[in-house]
Formats: sequence, C-alpha cells, structure tokens
Amino acid sequence: MDNLSDTLKKLKITAVDRTEDSLEGCLDCLLQALAQNNTETSEKIQGSGILELFASLLTPQSSCTAKVANVIAEVAKNEFMRIPCVDAGLISPLVQLLNSKDQEVLLQTGRALGNICYDSHEGRSAVDQAGGAQIVIDHLRSLCSITDPANEKLLTVFCGMLMNYSNENDSLQAQLINMGVIPTLVKLLGIHCQNAALTEMCLVAFGNLAELESSKEQFASTNIAEELVKLFKKQIEHDKREMIFEVLAPLAENDAIKLQLVEAGLVECLLEIVQQKVDSDKEDDIAELKTGSDLMVLLLLGDESMQKLFEGGKGSVFQRVLSWIPSNNHQLQLAGALAIANFARNDGNCIHMVDNGIVEKLMGLLDRHVEDGNVTVQHAALSALRNLAIPVINKAKMLSAGVTEAVLKFLKSEMPPVQFKLLGTLRMLIDAQAEAAEQLGKNVKLVERLVEWCEAKDHAGVMGESNRLLSALIRHSKSKDVIKTIVQSGGIKHLVTMATSEHVIMQNEALVALALIAALELATAEKDLESTKLVQILHRLLADERSAPEIKYNSMVLICAVIGSESLHKEVQDLAFLDVVSKLRRHENKSVAQQASLTEQRLTVES
Repeated sequence: MDNLSDTLKKLKITAVDRTEDSLEGCLDCLLQALAQNNTETSEKIQGSGILELFASLLTPQSSCTAKVANVIAEVAKNEFMRIPCVDAGLISPLVQLLNSKDQEVLLQTGRALGNICYDSHEGRSAVDQAGGAQIVIDHLRSLCSITDPANEKLLTVFCGMLMNYSNENDSLQAQLINMGVIPTLVKLLGIHCQNAALTEMCLVAFGNLAELESSKEQFASTNIAEELVKLFKKQIEHDKREMIFEVLAPLAENDAIKLQLVEAGLVECLLEIVQQKVDSDKEDDIAELKTGSDLMVLLLLGDESMQKLFEGGKGSVFQRVLSWIPSNNHQLQLAGALAIANFARNDGNCIHMVDNGIVEKLMGLLDRHVEDGNVTVQHAALSALRNLAIPVINKAKMLSAGVTEAVLKFLKSEMPPVQFKLLGTLRMLIDAQAEAAEQLGKNVKLVERLVEWCEAKDHAGVMGESNRLLSALIRHSKSKDVIKTIVQSGGIKHLVTMATSEHVIMQNEALVALALIAALELATAEKDLESTKLVQILHRLLADERSAPEIKYNSMVLICAVIGSESLHKEVQDLAFLDVVSKLRRHENKSVAQQASLTEQRLTVES
C-alpha cells in the first residue's frame, strides 16, 4: 500500500506532464492494486483526489486512454465510488470516447459507464444528459452482424451498459424503446445465439424491457417469438430455460405475441417439458413444470391463439391438455382445468366440449378435492364448469349429468374464491331452467348459506353473487315454495338492499324477484317488506332522475303488486306516489310512460 501511495503521487505529477511512459506504468500499478484489493485501493484513489485528474486524461489522442477507462471501470464496481466519479466530471469525456474507433477504448469506456450506472440514479442521469445511450445503440446497430470474438465481447459490454443504465427505471427504458433498441437486440440474439454471454445479456435486457407496456408493440413487430423458441429448444440447463421463461411470460401477455409464440412452436416445447418433468420430485423440475404449464394457460388467454390450438376440438394440444385433468399432479390438474376454462370462451367450443365428456372429467376432478382439497384446483374446475354452462343448449345436459350435486358439495367451503365460482356456476346452470331453479330454491341448506354470504362485506364478489343467485332462484322458478323458503331463511332484506345496488343489472334482478314475491306470496313476505322500508326505497327510485328506465318501470310494477297488502298500501298513500307517477307519464321511454298510466289508474282506483 505504501507503493500505491507513491504511485498516486507520481500519477498526479505525470498527469500534468503527460509523459506517456510513466503514465502507463502508474496506471498498470493501479490496475494491479485494484485486482488485489479493489475496495481498499478505490478508497485510497478517492482520498488522493486523483479522480478529478482522470477527466483530463480521457482524450482520444492518448495511448493510455483505454487504461484510464479501465481504472474507472474497476473503481466503479464499488457503490461508494459511483457518485464521486460523476462529481469528478468523468461522464462527459467518457461519453465522448464512445465515438472512438479503437475497440479497446470502446470496451473499457462501455465498462466504465455501465458500472457507474449500476444502481446509481446520479450515474444514469449524467449519462442521459450526455446522450450516451443513443451512441451505444448506434454502435450495436452498426456492429450487429460482425461475429468475431472481440466484437462479441464489445457487444456484450454495450448491452450490459444499457441494461445497467435503464434497469427498473421506466422513463429510461421508454427512452431506449423510442430509440429503437428492441429490433436491434432481437437481431443481435438471432445472429449471436451461439455466444452464451451475449445471449444472456440480451435475455436480461428483454426481461427488463418486456415489463413495459409500450414495448409489447415493438416486440410484436420483430421475430422475437421465433428467436426465443429457437433458443429455448437448444437449452438443456434449467437456469438458462428459466431465463427464457422470464422473458416469455411478460411478452405472452400480448395477444399478437401469443399467436406468434404458438406459430413458432412454443406449445410443443412446453408439452415436452411437462412430459419430462411430471414424475420428478426435484425442486428445479417441479418449478419448471409449474412455469411451463402456467405459460401454456397464458397462451390460451388470447382468442386467436386459443382457437388455433383448439382446432375444432381435434387439436393434439387440446387432447394433451385434457389428459392433465385425471393426472395425480396438482399443478397439472390446475393447469388442465384453467386451460379448459380458457378454451370455453365461445359457445361453439363449449358445446363441443360438453358433448365430448369434459363435464364428467371436471366432476371427477372436483370429487377428488372435496375433503381437504386443493383450493386453486377447486376454483379452476368450478371456473371451467361455469364457462361451459353459458350456452343455453348445455344447461340441461349439465344438469342431467349431476353438475349441481357435484358443485353443492363445496357449499361448506370457507374460501371466498371457491364460494364465488360455486355461486356463478349455479347461477349459470339455472338460467331459464325452471325445474332446476325450483329444486335448488327449496334446498334450505343452500338458501341459508346464500343468506349468510349476502352479508360477506369483506368479499364484495361473494356478496354480489349470493344476492344474484337468490334473485335468480325466484325469477327462474316462479315458485311459491321457493319464495317461502327464501322468506323463512331471511332473504327478503337482502333482495331489498340489492334493489339499491349501484349496478343497474343487479337492481333490476332484485326488483323483478320482489315483484314475483309480491304477486305470488305477499302475505308471507308482508312483514319483511315493511321492516325493510321497501315502499320508501321505491319512492326514491321513482323520484330519482338518474334511475334507468327499466328501474322505473319495474319499481312501478312492484308498487302495483304491494298495494294488495293493507299495511303496505297505507305506506304508498302516505308517501304521495301519485305525484311522482303522474310525472312519469311524460317519460321519453314509451314503456315507462305506459306503465306510469297503468300505475296511476291502479293507485287512483285503490285510493
């Protein structure tokens, strides 16, 4: 270290005299000391004040320039040296050196700038102001096709520099995207796929940039899908494949890229991974199985990519995914059920799948997860059944296959995601299915559970779906027995509350159900309708100009029904409904205006 102090003193003198030989000797000495103990040497350099002199040594004419840049690159490996490098005014001369024709100068300058930028806001900011990024991108473009090792090393350093410059910084990443870095990097990956270091650098850069929404369109206009799949097929090591997965996942969120990946053959690679890893208990293999099957499900979220893989239900991919459902591996069961839910996004696919026995497979899967089951698998299988139940033609088939019985086994679940999907599946199944709606509506256990979930304030989805199913049981069954079960279980107050929902569709469903209750079982429901202040709510809905036409219409239908009760009729009279209703005779909606006339007549006759 004494020797180092001497070197630093000597360097101060030679930096001023500019004697190249002595300067080179001093720099070699510094590099040697940095190689032995970087941190301690860097502290000495900082203390000596020599950094400020380096700025004047970074000249294109000097034969020592590359070594000066190398010293800066080495000291900037230490976090505490990055701001001092910026403060010493090194960024501007370093960026100027990026215009050099000397490959070694470019290499060391790229390293120096990359290290100064690493995790340093000040470093990035200074490079940004000096315009360093654009020069580096221009180099990448012009050197892109040269495959000799020295050039590949330089390209790797430049990629690394851009990565350190923009990592986790959205605005700098957006800047690089605007400068057109993406097509350049994709081209690099294609040409230099044999070079592991450069390939890795490109992948990390893609991983950073792909998180940004604005990058997806640029990626979609390149052949990134083809290049990544080509690279993926060559990889045997888990870590390398993991790196590619980390790029694929954010890119596959874009529908155009999903389709490109499917066309490039990614699905076949993923199916192969699943086959290879399914029986392994190694941690890496389990992780890869999960990543691969998750990515497969993600590819099916795009309409075009999904339809391409469905191939009218004859596709080999679709068939392979089906075979995952009876598997003993939870991850595959989950991916299989989610894949079916994604295939079930149009009527044609749903009808084909129900006709080909998918429902029985899903019910079998659910059966394996009733007691202490896997919640994610339950949720996925119920999602698939719910989607399959949407086409009218499927409902009766699924009901006769016993889907309601299979679903009701999960009524005791305490997991909101499972409750939510269970409710949605039942609601889809009973749509316009009077017999099924009546059967379910008379199921006291179910109705009591629905009433309980209608109060699940922590889970708005479960609460909303419970209300909607309660209303659907009445609307589709039009059954007195169902109404009595719901009244006895305390369901009226929830339907009245639902009539004030912020969602018009829910308000409307509630009003129609309440009108059926008032028409079919007014005496049974009378007390509950009074205690929930239904009449006041209806007055408010009719008086409110913001209420949708269908809400006004159904509120008037309900008023006409409740005046059959003496106590409710008195409430209607006390609230001067005639004033509100007569105004609605001039409503721009014809149905509302007609119903207002009818309601006015009823109220006048009954008064």
